[in-house]
Amino acid sequence: MPLNNRLKEYRAKINVNQTEMGRLVGVSRQTISQIERGDYSPSVTLALKIAKVLEARVEDIFSYEEDNDHE
Repeated sequence: MPLNNRLKEYRAKINVNQTEMGRLVGVSRQTISQIERGDYSPSVTLALKIAKVLEARVEDIFSYEEDNDHE
């Protein structure tokens, strides 16, 4: 999946577990876990909420890599 994230790293910086992070942004612990594993890409709204809670820019937490297999 081309969307990479550093959510776990940023979450650890503020000493918040997955359950608490989910509560802070209005999703389940499972959703946070899926995002961290790369199994789920958050909506723009959720990505913005996560960034706000972590006091970071969306671009610092999430990065997109082009799939170059089409060349």
